[in-house]
Amino acid sequence: MRTRGTRRRTTTAVALAGCAVLALTGTGPAHATPSGRDVLPARDGWASADGGTTGGARADAAHTYTVTTWDQLRSALADDPGAPRIIKVRGILDATAAGCAAFEADGYDFDRYLADYDPAVWGRDRPVSGEQEDLRAASQRNQAAAVKAYVPADTTLVGLGAHAGITGGSLQIENTDNVIVRNLTVESPLDCFPQWDPTDGATGAWNSEYDSMAVTGSTHVWLDHNTFTDGAHPDSSLPSYYGELYQRHDGELDIVRGADLVTASWNVFTDHDKTLMIGNSDSAGATDRGKLRVTLHHNLFRDVTERAPRVRFGKVDAYNNHYVVGAGTAYAYSFGIGMESRLVAEKNAVTLPPGTGAGRILKKWKEAPVTAEGNRVNGRPADLIALHNAEFPDQQLTSGAGWTPTLRTRVDDPRAVPGLVGHRAGAGRLR
Repeated sequence: MRTRGTRRRTTTAVALAGCAVLALTGTGPAHATPSGRDVLPARDGWASADGGTTGGARADAAHTYTVTTWDQLRSALADDPGAPRIIKVRGILDATAAGCAAFEADGYDFDRYLADYDPAVWGRDRPVSGEQEDLRAASQRNQAAAVKAYVPADTTLVGLGAHAGITGGSLQIENTDNVIVRNLTVESPLDCFPQWDPTDGATGAWNSEYDSMAVTGSTHVWLDHNTFTDGAHPDSSLPSYYGELYQRHDGELDIVRGADLVTASWNVFTDHDKTLMIGNSDSAGATDRGKLRVTLHHNLFRDVTERAPRVRFGKVDAYNNHYVVGAGTAYAYSFGIGMESRLVAEKNAVTLPPGTGAGRILKKWKEAPVTAEGNRVNGRPADLIALHNAEFPDQQLTSGAGWTPTLRTRVDDPRAVPGLVGHRAGAGRLR
């Protein structure tokens, strides 16, 4: 990871903070055309700590790009390593326009794969192996090489207008520093070659690759006014094989493997199963302890099944978010309390359908304390920990995360959160 001067970045942040504050306070015009030079305001979540997050605000004209295709985006990301850059996205960039057949390894045959690994033939007590599994894996590697785009340090990636985004692609913010991504609609990439694992659970499962966006080992990342969605391919549109959903989606956003100092604000996460994971493994303490500091504020989580977020190790501040669960959503939980996590969930609003117990909003995976204060469920004050402990007496949660967030620019009354977030969160709503 490139080490960057804290003093220089702080000076830049102060010089440019005015336009960023304007963008977030609503004093500017709706649907403003973003310049790409907005920076994260001071004290706006964990990404504002230790020098702040300025992205590509210092980019010169030679490193300011407007892209209209996936290949152009990848070229702009790779051009002139080390230079600050602003990349403006116009329209929808399709990473898989050529279709799945373009990635197939010679000899791969899905019908043959289904026949070879049918549980009636293969069983359920050992992982799949053999020619077709090897060819599936090779095909998946071909797709990965085509659909992953790596975002370098000192970069701002921003959508132009209300209809800019990416479909089929996976943005990788990996082992870098100082990145801003704003105003993009990111449709979850479809894995063309999911793997069948007969040993996953009691009946086996299909597992896929490619998060919409992954922050891995990176610091100072601001994700703002984006929309994460399954778009035209929700899970309900996918077939089943061997009696299990042919799952072609992975996560919408992962923040993992020592990532740190991240602020996700005014985003929409919608129509997805495993949505947002902070910390990917219980065994990653050596990498993750003292890191995974993430702020989530003024985000809308609509009709998502779980992981909004699921937290391991990190100090996560989640406030003023709105969680909306529709009557047809296969809802599991919102906040996952995992290994050594220190989650603070305050002044959020949750809207649940009739018959869904509010005790399910929190989910205990491991013994870890949590602060949950000032939240409201269906418009009424709710003690989320007490509700959980009453509904799940064998999974008691302990109150008190042991730290108090201080990096907050505004905290709204949770009664105002549904209207505020509903009108202002997501791509196309920069002001």
